[in-house]
Amino acid sequence: MENVKPDIKELLGILKDPSPDDVKLIARAFEFAKYAHEGQKRFSGEDYIIHPFETAKTLAHLNLDAKTISAGLLHDVCEDNESIDKRTLKKKFGEEIAFMVDGVTKLGKLRYKGIEREIENLRKMFLAMAKDIRVVLIRLADRLHNMRTLKYVREDKQIRIAHETMQIYAPLANRLGIGEIKGQLEDLSFMYLQPGEYKKVMQLMKGKYEQKEKELEKVQREINEMLAQGGVKDARVDSRVKFIYSLYKKLKKPEIDMDINKVYDLIAIRIRVDTIEECYKILGMIHKKWRPLPGKIKDYIALPKPNGYQSLHTTVFATNGKITEIQIRTQKMHEEAEHGIAAHWAYTESGKPKTGGKLNSRLAWVNQLIEWQKGASQSKDFIEDLTIDFFKDRVFCFTPKGDVIDLPEGASTVDFAYAVHSQIGDSATGATVNGKFVSLNTELKNGDIVEIQTQKNKKPSMEWLKHTKTSFAKKCIRSSLKKEGFF
Repeated sequence: MENVKPDIKELLGILKDPSPDDVKLIARAFEFAKYAHEGQKRFSGEDYIIHPFETAKTLAHLNLDAKTISAGLLHDVCEDNESIDKRTLKKKFGEEIAFMVDGVTKLGKLRYKGIEREIENLRKMFLAMAKDIRVVLIRLADRLHNMRTLKYVREDKQIRIAHETMQIYAPLANRLGIGEIKGQLEDLSFMYLQPGEYKKVMQLMKGKYEQKEKELEKVQREINEMLAQGGVKDARVDSRVKFIYSLYKKLKKPEIDMDINKVYDLIAIRIRVDTIEECYKILGMIHKKWRPLPGKIKDYIALPKPNGYQSLHTTVFATNGKITEIQIRTQKMHEEAEHGIAAHWAYTESGKPKTGGKLNSRLAWVNQLIEWQKGASQSKDFIEDLTIDFFKDRVFCFTPKGDVIDLPEGASTVDFAYAVHSQIGDSATGATVNGKFVSLNTELKNGDIVEIQTQKNKKPSMEWLKHTKTSFAKKCIRSSLKKEGFF
C-alpha cells in the first residue's frame, strides 16, 4: 500500500467556519499525535498516524467540535506510547480532551473473549455514553476506519471484529441515528461475515445502478421543472444509493425472493427544502403529477422513527411508468438523518457550538439501558435481550392520550401494557388497537393506538411469555408467576 502522508489542510478543509482557536487546537493535537506515533506502523504497513487522522476526518464530517476532533487525533497516544498518560494530556490539552481520550482508551482495551467479556465491553460503553456521548462517537469513527482496513489482519481476527461490529457498533450507530456510519459498518461487516451472499448481491447489482441512474435523470429534471413552476425556491434534488446490506435484507423478504427488479428504492430521489410546509406541498405536487403506489406513502415527519429519523417517503409510477421512491425532507432533517445525535447535539438553538457531551432528552434510553443492565445476568440472555430491547428495529405506538410508547419490532399488546406500567401489565385482560378489540398476543405495528383493558386482581398467564419480546415484560410476568408458585 502507498504510504500517503496525512495533510492537516485536508482535515481543516472539512470544518465549517472554524475559529482561529479551533484551528490552533486541532493543529497542536495533530502535531502531538504525529510525535507520539513516530515510527509506528499499522498491519497495512502505513504510518500509524493515518488511523487517528482518518478517525478525526470522520468526526469532522459529523460536524463535531474542535475538542472532539482533537481527541480523535489523540485517541491512541496513551495506549501506544508509554511516556504519555492522562496527566500529560490534561496538562497539554485540558481536562475535557484528556477525559475523552481516557474513555476511548478504556473502551479500546476490551476485546471479545467470550460472552462475559462482551457484556463487560457493552456495560463500559453505556457508562461512557452517559458521561459523555462524544466518547462513543469517537469510538464509532475509530471502528469505521478499522473496518475499512480489516483486510490487512488475520482471518480469525477479521471474523471476530466484523461480528462485533455487526452485533454492537452498527446497531449502536443506528440507535444514535447516524445512518451513514451505520450503513458503512454493516456493508463492511457483511463482506467478511457472508462473503458468498455479498458477492451474490454485488452480481445482482451489476449494471442495475447505471440503468437506474439513467432512468432517474429525466425524473430529476421533471421534478426541478415542477418545483420551479410551483414556486418552490432553493430546493436541492439529488439521489441516494441503497447500502449493500440493506439491499440484501430487502432481497431476502419472501415477497421479493432475491428479485432485484422488485426493489424500487435501489436509488431513491431526495428533495431537500427549508421548511416542513414545503415538504407537504411538494408531496402533493408529486402525487398530482404521478400516481402513488398504494401503501407506500410513509410520513416520518409526523411520526419520526425512534432514532429521530424524519422524512416523507412516497413511491410513484414516474415517467414511462418507472416505479421510483422519492424522499422529501428539510435540510435539518437531512443533517440528522446522516449524522444523527451528532448533528442534534453539536449546536444549540442559536447555532452556537455546545460544550460538553451531556445526554439530552433524545438519549433518555441510554439511562434506561444503564439501569436495566445493572440487574442483567452474566449470560447469553443479556446479549439477546439487549439486541431485542434496544438495538432491534423499533415501532412507535400511542396510548389513547397520545403518549408515545417505544417498543421493539414484533412486540405485542402485553409488551405495551408493561411498558405503560407494571400494574397495567399484570392486570391486563385484553386490548383495543385502533378502536378494534384484539387479544393480548396481537403484534403491534408502527403508529397503532393501543388501549389496555384491565381487571382488578387479574394475574398474568404462563402463556403470555410466548408473546412477549421485551425483557422487562418477561421479568414482570415471571416475578408475578413466581409469587403464585409457578416457578
